[in-house]
Amino acid sequence: VLGLLVWALIADTTYYLHAAYGWVMFVSIFFWILTILFFVTYLLQLQLKFYMIPWPLVLMIFNAAATVLYVTAFVTCAAAVQPTSWRQWDYNRRAAAAFFACLVMITYGASTFFSFRAWKGLGSNAATSQVTDHA
Repeated sequence: VLGLLVWALIADTTYYLHAAYGWVMFVSIFFWILTILFFVTYLLQLQLKFYMIPWPLVLMIFNAAATVLYVTAFVTCAAAVQPTSWRQWDYNRRAAAAFFACLVMITYGASTFFSFRAWKGLGSNAATSQVTDHA
């Protein structure tokens, strides 16, 4: 949802007049589409059919790449916001897009952390940690 807000807010401005926003649009739409594809894959449990793919590693690499590229998109978006713009609505939308790009960057960063823990096998939940074998 946050990624959708980033590219929707940018798309509603005159982004084509500023080359910097082309990069922000590419990053936000590209990772939004890939995130939706991963979500549908896990929702339909298709990862179980492709068991030969190391899904925790794939998700960790995806989230790490998304984090790094969203850092560049956030910095680009925030640096390109011009408060003296003659179009006040463009300024507001671009500033909001920079804010949401920062939130998406933080979210992907947290997902990278949790994906790393899942990949290393460090993640457990209360149910699995309470199970004991009393045979």
